[in-house]
Amino acid sequence: MDIIAQIKTDKCIMIRKTLKKTSRSEKLKSFIKKSKVPPEFLAANRKMISRGVLLGLLIAFIPMPMQMAAVLLFMPFFRFNVPIALAMCWITNPFTMPPMYYTEYHFGAFLLGMEAQPVELTLEWFSNNIDDIFIPLYFGAVIFSLVFGFLGYWAVNHFWKSSVHKDKEKHRHDR
Repeated sequence: MDIIAQIKTDKCIMIRKTLKKTSRSEKLKSFIKKSKVPPEFLAANRKMISRGVLLGLLIAFIPMPMQMAAVLLFMPFFRFNVPIALAMCWITNPFTMPPMYYTEYHFGAFLLGMEAQPVELTLEWFSNNIDDIFIPLYFGAVIFSLVFGFLGYWAVNHFWKSSVHKDKEKHRHDR
């Protein structure tokens, strides 16, 4: 095994173990009781973390205000790790939004066979051209959202399972 793969595996094991330790914290348990948050929304298992990553990334790539509120709207319908989903929404921030949405617009225009207009990052330009860019922007956003959401879901599952497997192998050799 090369050194880079070993470092990645060690980091995955560390993250998984840190999440497990945090979920067992007495301070966290008392906070959950006081705030009456259902504990399954803070569960640190593979399914809940991967679902949180999936939902957070699905919402993060859609150009809309109040993405974190959109995550909270899914709470009655799906079980997922809410803090992880909220953190995934932070991928879109004032520094990453312009290149993300620019790429989504051009990708959507390309897939729809439309000619992409030159973009100016001004409020006036957007208000004058919203009718022309809306469909390609959101079409590209949906594609990016689905691809990166499911890629994140797969990555969490893959690395979590790999981490568990490596941990079991390590303990077998220690016996």
